[in-house]
Amino acid sequence: MSVSSTTANRPSLYDLIIKRGWLGKGLLIVVGLLALWKIVVSLLANPTLFLQQVINGLQLGFVYALIALGYTMVYGIVRLINFAHGDVFMVGAFVSFYGIARFQLHNWLSNLAPNLPPILTQAVGTLSVMAVAMAICALLAFTIERIAYKPLRNAPRISALITAIGVSFFLEYFGALKFVFTPNFITYKRPFEITTWFVNTKGIGQLIQGDTIPEGSVIFSNIFIIIVIASVALLMALNYIVQKTRVGKAMRAVAYDKQTARLMGINTDWIISFTFMIGAALAGAAGMLYAVAFPQVFFWMGIIPGLKAFVAAVLGGIGSIPGAVIGALIMGQAEVLSAAYISTPMRDAIAFSILIIVLLIRPTGIFGEPSREKA
Repeated sequence: MSVSSTTANRPSLYDLIIKRGWLGKGLLIVVGLLALWKIVVSLLANPTLFLQQVINGLQLGFVYALIALGYTMVYGIVRLINFAHGDVFMVGAFVSFYGIARFQLHNWLSNLAPNLPPILTQAVGTLSVMAVAMAICALLAFTIERIAYKPLRNAPRISALITAIGVSFFLEYFGALKFVFTPNFITYKRPFEITTWFVNTKGIGQLIQGDTIPEGSVIFSNIFIIIVIASVALLMALNYIVQKTRVGKAMRAVAYDKQTARLMGINTDWIISFTFMIGAALAGAAGMLYAVAFPQVFFWMGIIPGLKAFVAAVLGGIGSIPGAVIGALIMGQAEVLSAAYISTPMRDAIAFSILIIVLLIRPTGIFGEPSREKA
């Protein structure tokens, strides 16, 4: 073999850096090592503070998971990034606010049966408010899908994407009207009293209001417990619907091949609408949980959480339900740890930097599969 042919077969520097992704992989390695170094240093310097941030990150991550599931389910069915999903999350927060502040929906059982234990009436009242928020968000998503998305079912994807952005702006600024949600920042009234506990080497204890936190303690509240339990319960319910029911089997069939599913007698239009409704119901629950954790609602509160949940869905592998959950938990930890150890304004930059790195290294995400073009 001649020297010239050997040289011709040797990959160029451009091939190594760009086509084989060495630049992105090198960036990922550098960022990963820096993040690992910072985490280890922070853990060794103050383990209590680090564990506290991990708990905060879990609380935020589970909320992101409920939002991300809506993105990933809709994309899995119709290959649409529903950018109005974050604003459905906002509507859920406002619906729960009005249900609590104006209609006292959380007190209906205590008013009906005042002799019941307060913890039972509070739990039932909170679940009632969440159910109403989920139902109204599901109805809203059904209306949006039928009016805005269904006529564009066979149009180019860019048309549906632009429509989704337009629906997002409409929901935000329609909600800002004085006779709707108002443009003001509103303090959210929680449907239950806050109870806080601390954990240290001596055990677990309840923190009385006004007392100082014992040194070396990690604190958590019933808000954290409620968010984790509610999120896990909803995730299990969603998994049961998708894996064990006839409508779930139909959803998986439509996601795999919509045309063949229609030929086999599946009402694909209804399945698509149902998918939008389930995703919106989860976003409504997330809106209430987010408002309970961070008690303030406003008309554009869904923009940043919605975008971060979208990043979480891409990180986990958009179209994958387990991937959306894992990606959301990673995003929650990344955001909270960045705010604690780097800079509060940098938490958003780092969150979206994760998206860039994922697209450079593995565009399909952690659990994603290469897309298939169907005939």
